[in-house]
Amino acid sequence: MQIGDHVQKGQLLASLDDRVLRSACDAQKARIASAKAQETEWESEEQTARADLRRAEQMLQNKIISQETWEHAKYRVDETVAEVDRYRNEETASEADLATANLQLEQSRIVAPFSGVVGRSSARLAQQVKPSDVLFWITAEAPLRVLFTVPESVMAGFTVGKPLDLTTSIYPGLHQAGRIFRVSPVVDPASASIQVIGAVDRPSPLLKPGMSMQVRLAP
Repeated sequence: MQIGDHVQKGQLLASLDDRVLRSACDAQKARIASAKAQETEWESEEQTARADLRRAEQMLQNKIISQETWEHAKYRVDETVAEVDRYRNEETASEADLATANLQLEQSRIVAPFSGVVGRSSARLAQQVKPSDVLFWITAEAPLRVLFTVPESVMAGFTVGKPLDLTTSIYPGLHQAGRIFRVSPVVDPASASIQVIGAVDRPSPLLKPGMSMQVRLAP
């Protein structure tokens, strides 16, 4: 993706080497499949053991078998239940690990957070990156807003909807109309000022995001 390219929200910008992450996902899927197979096998064993225990209980009541023989049948049921629980817990843990691996795999895909234009790109083929690296700078082209501050001594005159006159030293003859979009309800005590956001009406194609402008209330 190059500077000036237009992108849509969710569009792939670059991808990191995900071979290790894919291998981890495959390993967790294999663990889940194995645990499920073992769980199914032990569930079958549990059903058989419970049937044997019911028969042993009847035979014990009729004094055909000893208490020790019944206890062996009861132990067999307890053993199969424990094995079912063990593989069920292993399956649950593997599914949690798979969810984590899938999330990491998804994060290896760098996508546009919103529609806009690529304003800066530092991504290179085979580049090593760390979590704090900025690889792309995506700028929304519309709506165009202007952020400025005004002293608290004059803030009463800056209310939502008031018209603005916007100029820039880069294009001295350009006067851009706007209006106050939002006014911060908080005064910054360090600078004794408030922040104001202005909306630019029908912005000129000469204006670019990131430009500095002079702002005053329109007469």
